[in-house]
Amino acid sequence: MTAAEESPPAGRPVEAPAVPGPRVPQRTRIVLAEVSRTGNRADRTRSELAQQTRVGETLVQGLMRAQLSLALRLSLLVLIGLGGLPWLFAIAPSVGRVTVLGVNLPWLLLGVAAFPFLIVVGWAYVRLAERHEQDFVDLVERPER
Repeated sequence: MTAAEESPPAGRPVEAPAVPGPRVPQRTRIVLAEVSRTGNRADRTRSELAQQTRVGETLVQGLMRAQLSLALRLSLLVLIGLGGLPWLFAIAPSVGRVTVLGVNLPWLLLGVAAFPFLIVVGWAYVRLAERHEQDFVDLVERPER
């Protein structure tokens, strides 16, 4: 045989003879840049809040605006509900003279019924304020879509 007959054709890989023994697993390449790209939107939003950037400030201002709006609306409800009673009695004196179980209606409404009304308004405020806060937390922790 000549040397041309012994060499493999050009462009073809030469197969190495099989070596007996345990197989060596292939190496896996790990790149740190790929790990840093896996951060989600929630992490970015939390860092915006922690670093007090404009985005974080805007998110917190939105929560504060929602809480203030809720407080003003319920304050208006209390103002109309309790503050309107004296006006009602001044405008319609006959309503002020009504007695229920021997007690004048104004005393019952302002002295007794006002407390359950304020408790219900307070309960509603706490429930709605917690809902606003939960919506804020959901916005911050929501995974990227």
